[in-house]
Amino acid sequence: MKSDIEIAQAARMIPIVELARDRLGVPADALVPYGHYKAKVALPYLESLAARPDGKLVLVTAISPTPAGEGKTTTSVGLADALTRIGKRPVLALREPSLGPVFGMKGGAAGGGHAQVVPMEDINLHFTGDFHAISLAHNLLAAMIDNHLHHGNALDLDPRRITWRRVMDMNDRALRHIMVGLGGVSNGVPREDGFDIVAASEVMAILCLASSLADLKHRLGNIVIGQTRSKRRVRAAELGAHGAMTALLRDALAPNLVQTLEHTPAFIHGGPFANIAHGCNSITATRAALKLGDYVVTEAGFGADLGAEKFFDIKCRKAGLRPACAVLVATVRALKYHGGVEVPALGTENLAAIDHGIPNLERHLNNLRSHFGVPVVVGVNRFPQDTAAELDHVRQRLAHHGAPVVVAEHFARGGAGAEDLARAVVEQCDHGGAELRFTYDDDVPLWQKMKAVATQIYGASEITADTKVRDRIKQLGEQGYGHYPVCVAKTQYSFSTDPKLRGAPSHHVVNIREVRLSAGAEFIVMICGEIMTMPGLPARPAAESIDVDEQDRIVGLF
Repeated sequence: MKSDIEIAQAARMIPIVELARDRLGVPADALVPYGHYKAKVALPYLESLAARPDGKLVLVTAISPTPAGEGKTTTSVGLADALTRIGKRPVLALREPSLGPVFGMKGGAAGGGHAQVVPMEDINLHFTGDFHAISLAHNLLAAMIDNHLHHGNALDLDPRRITWRRVMDMNDRALRHIMVGLGGVSNGVPREDGFDIVAASEVMAILCLASSLADLKHRLGNIVIGQTRSKRRVRAAELGAHGAMTALLRDALAPNLVQTLEHTPAFIHGGPFANIAHGCNSITATRAALKLGDYVVTEAGFGADLGAEKFFDIKCRKAGLRPACAVLVATVRALKYHGGVEVPALGTENLAAIDHGIPNLERHLNNLRSHFGVPVVVGVNRFPQDTAAELDHVRQRLAHHGAPVVVAEHFARGGAGAEDLARAVVEQCDHGGAELRFTYDDDVPLWQKMKAVATQIYGASEITADTKVRDRIKQLGEQGYGHYPVCVAKTQYSFSTDPKLRGAPSHHVVNIREVRLSAGAEFIVMICGEIMTMPGLPARPAAESIDVDEQDRIVGLF
């Protein structure tokens, strides 16, 4: 079988101006093309659509990720193409890939097989420059902070209490903790600093949650960069940085339009990780898709305990979105992994391991339906090694839940392999049974919000933190930030904070290691366990396989 990139490079794409006109009714003068096959849709045009009714929003999420891969983005693409095939008008709304994982562990991240968004190489690499703009805006603020210290420090910033770190869009563990300003007076004020990956930047979160250019500028101005020596919080607006940051992000705020292999329109915009940020594409892109399509297929990062929880408790809460249905992606391979089977043996039929792994799926299913009140279709993404007995066993084990369980083969067959999944989704959406509920109310104290997520969604018995962290959480509430939602940063591989605890562990304890205020994004980041906001590269990074061949084609992106 051809590789993902070979399939993508053989695709016949429709010029983006034609696709926008014929599939969405978007005129050419509302587009800002970036070449022939990708474009930004102008914000004034999107604002003109405000009176149109919204389409139905479908969230694609997944069970807890495994090294074998579950194919959530692939399923999102396959579902959208299948909706087109059964006569609907879908629009995709996905996140942009981050270069760190692309060159690190994942390779390409634009779907897979015959369910991809294209141009695949562009999307996985520089695309329209959004990540670069976010990095520049973030690091401009960092540079202005150090410049302020160097030129007299009129705000009396305490160098020991500056919380604004630097970012880059690459995994590099060596930059997690650094010293800056070394080498003499002319090089600035020495202090501790560090790098996060761009996906973890508050600027990324702000771009994805901003409702307009004015809202973007307001949020950027509210970023808290640190404290004075008297412990007064200092915002980016006090440095005069937010205007220039907005200028750098002006074009980036407009959503990017591309297409699938089967020419379904796809907005790909924003890329926060769900294990260290809120894990959803931009509100701008989602709202644009809702105005232009009858069904909008969007995804949230990693498993439902991370991405879906933040999609509901942060994005839907902030934007007033109400999904009609959720698709919970699972694979036989992942169920066997959660049942204790190691990766080399996942291709061997093992019904007992499925029995042991099913509780992971069941907890995610129960969370989506019982805690959040959203109808669910379980989409089993079929792999070639899956046997008929295993697939039947999954259906039988889930039958008593009453949720549709549909096997899909979109990776191998494109939209044609997901038509049954599309019909099940439409049926769930048409029932109108979604009554979205949040995990906690706005006025609940921050500690109780975190405890609600840990106990209700993760199955934990308790949360803990040292005195310093507890005091900080209490202070944030007293300083007027208590109504913010919490954004939990933890491992994606387990309901717990231990990535080695597979399945559905219960009665574990979630320890809060660090708390970060994101005043511009308007949420509180609770960093738990050993999760890092700057990932490292693996022993054999994907970058070793990425190259340009003799025909000037990029190879190795899967």
